[in-house]
Amino acid sequence: MTMAKKSQEENPRNYRPVSLTSVPGKVVEQIILSAIKQYVLDNQVIRPSQRGFMKGRSCLTHLISFYDKVTHSVDEGKAVDVVYLDFSKAFDTISHSILLEKLAAHSLDGCTLHCVKNCLDGQAQRVVVNGVKSSW
Repeated sequence: MTMAKKSQEENPRNYRPVSLTSVPGKVVEQIILSAIKQYVLDNQVIRPSQRGFMKGRSCLTHLISFYDKVTHSVDEGKAVDVVYLDFSKAFDTISHSILLEKLAAHSLDGCTLHCVKNCLDGQAQRVVVNGVKSSW
């Protein structure tokens, strides 16, 4: 099952999968997620400055800090240059093999790493909307 990400429902690239995973599958996913989260917190794998996609943290904090620094610099008569980057659909393009290599490089325990690998192996999805097909 899929859901549109934005209002452009006619474009298959704007759809994301909604997993219709079995209850045992969901339980296994939560166990793996819990193990990875605990490892990440215990080993400080993600910097405290990371705000996006972190429970209890907000990107708004960074925006306010950025705004404060820019306005302070402008008030002091300093030039300010800003570059914005948008990694559009970045998660959709993550290489599974690189992800597994990164997890292994951070010494994630072998059992959890093996479970993640098994969950990712052979996974492919395709969306068809009004006869238009996305790539695999």
